Amino acid sequence: MKNNKDQQGKVSSYLKFINDKLYSLNFLAYNLVFGCGLFVGITLTFCLKNFAFNFQIQQFQNQFFSFNPPPHDFSPPILSINSTTSNDHNNQTKFSINRNSLEDFLKIPMAMHDMNEDELLWRASLVPMIDKTPFKQTPKIAFMFLTKGPVLLAPLWEKFFKGNEGLYSIYIHPSPSFNQTLYNQSSVFYGRRIPSKETKWGETSMIEAERRLLANALLDFSNQRFVLLSESCIPLFNFSTIYTYLMNSKKTFVETNMLKDSQWKKGSQWFQIDRYLALHIISDKTYFPRFKKNCNSPCYSDEHYLPTFISNEFGKRNSNRTLTWVDWSKGGPHPSTFIGKDVTIEFLERLRFGSTCEYNGIRTTTCHLFARKFPLDALDTLVKYAPKLMQFN
Repeated sequence: MKNNKDQQGKVSSYLKFINDKLYSLNFLAYNLVFGCGLFVGITLTFCLKNFAFNFQIQQFQNQFFSFNPPPHDFSPPILSINSTTSNDHNNQTKFSINRNSLEDFLKIPMAMHDMNEDELLWRASLVPMIDKTPFKQTPKIAFMFLTKGPVLLAPLWEKFFKGNEGLYSIYIHPSPSFNQTLYNQSSVFYGRRIPSKETKWGETSMIEAERRLLANALLDFSNQRFVLLSESCIPLFNFSTIYTYLMNSKKTFVETNMLKDSQWKKGSQWFQIDRYLALHIISDKTYFPRFKKNCNSPCYSDEHYLPTFISNEFGKRNSNRTLTWVDWSKGGPHPSTFIGKDVTIEFLERLRFGSTCEYNGIRTTTCHLFARKFPLDALDTLVKYAPKLMQFN
């Protein structure tokens, strides 16, 4: 019996010991879980507070900068969205997007604009890098009149241009002091005056005027040939003949005569060029600044700049002759002037076919398309003979 009691006591003691150990382990486990939970809770609380603080800061920044965008010199084009509510049974809202069309981009500025010299030359120098146009284009000739006042022989030119609308453009660069209104609204010369500056014979201001005329003409992408004329110039053929001659030519027409220095050239001021050369002339940053700085009498910019520049840089594109007939046989600083009594049918025929030259590799007697100098005194005689002889219209 005693032994049984001793054994039961030992078992009870052992079970109590086990229970005490389990209680200790449970207590440690509970403490460990509580500690981990407390740590996780504190960490999450801190992170959430930090996130909320940053979110508020970001919201403040977004609100602040949304009302204060950084300034831009050139804003991108903005598409304006007009919303209109339809009257159909669904009462749906439709949106129409208005944007600049190609026609808006190609729209030709008025001849008398408010661009300054730098703005004009920059705008005119823009060149599309894709040759094929996504629109139908009819090539035009830009007739550029460099004058002191009005185009003296305007009635003759009116007859020349009549019936050929859409194939030409006209630009007039008179003296800024000339402020008379001579052309009515039906005239081809009406509204064709460009912003001008004073020019002096033989000086660089004459070249600046030519560049100004070219730049204005280049604003019209349809202008592919450019002809410089004075107020005393006349056409020697009808419009269709001149148009075909210029458009089909493989060469440009800038007269270049070699002087002692092989790189120094002289020639007529009156040129007929293509768009490629016109762009290079208005963009020239090498020859023109040097002429402007160093070309003084007896150097005359209007006779030396273009012949030198074109011959040295684009000689293979040029025919080395001008299409404007001028008589220098009497010598002196100015060519001969032909008044009314000098103008006869025989005289005009000599100007039209009295020379021999090369055109697209073929010898021809059609070497001059224009002639000068003819004052206002010769107008009546020219109007009498020229339209019939030259088959205007």
